[in-house]
Amino acid sequence: MAHYFGAHTIDNGGIHMAARRAGASGMKALQIFTAIPKYYGDKVSIKAERVERFRAALTDAKIDPQFVIAHAAYVLNTATPDEEKSSRARGGLAKELERSSALGLGQICFHPGAATDDDREAAAERVAGAIVQALDHVPRSTTRVLVENTAGAGRTFAKTAAEVGAILRHVPKALRARTGYGLDTCHLFASGYDLTASPDAISKVLDEFEEEAGEPPGFMHLNDSEGALGSNKDRHVLIGDGHIGVEPFRGLFADERSHGIPLVLETPQLNMEIADDDASPDPYDVQMMALLDSFR
Repeated sequence: MAHYFGAHTIDNGGIHMAARRAGASGMKALQIFTAIPKYYGDKVSIKAERVERFRAALTDAKIDPQFVIAHAAYVLNTATPDEEKSSRARGGLAKELERSSALGLGQICFHPGAATDDDREAAAERVAGAIVQALDHVPRSTTRVLVENTAGAGRTFAKTAAEVGAILRHVPKALRARTGYGLDTCHLFASGYDLTASPDAISKVLDEFEEEAGEPPGFMHLNDSEGALGSNKDRHVLIGDGHIGVEPFRGLFADERSHGIPLVLETPQLNMEIADDDASPDPYDVQMMALLDSFR
């Protein structure tokens, strides 16, 4: 099976322009925001013309929607015991799935949030409940809802394989195929998983998550880490510019579990002020894609 490399490209001009910039970089995967990520988005729908423009752009870019991820809003805290915040987070996740299903995307991903009462098991149940509410909100959707591991700052939840597995175990079996998880390499390293320990270190980490969750990851975020091992700092840098370095990614791409899933860069962009109608690829994306292609 193939590697499907992509990035969270700049969406100046709209998400259809993000798709065109990804295509211009030679990407086969993509990540987008379907709404402004600093707000809940729990009342935001998506217009038919926006869907049409985006789907046409994906076709032109030769990117299969199966390998497109929508990243849910950063403010969603599905792990919190605070009922008001929890309710809005659940609503935001459900609306994210609604928008992404209309776009025909393969998956959405989200950060579970923080267990502010320090009850990790209850947090797992709350996050699973949010997933179930989203899946019930769009019952015929083929877009999967995937938990993303976290860097582990403060009381954030899902920093370990055990916590990711706990969330998924609380999802009813009838819905389990519609959910899963993905892994961010920066988050892994920042939360204490030493991806540099040996040539097969990253495969051992994948083994641990697969054992706990009962399946391999549904996507990977390809980020180097500005923070040191175990720093809990969610600071992404270009691959090779951080504490992880290049070699662990070579090990990742040799592992069959990296095949057939979106492998998405969330690394810095150079041209943040690109014109709305400019579909040129970002120079940093071009640099990173050349590096990734060298691993094929």
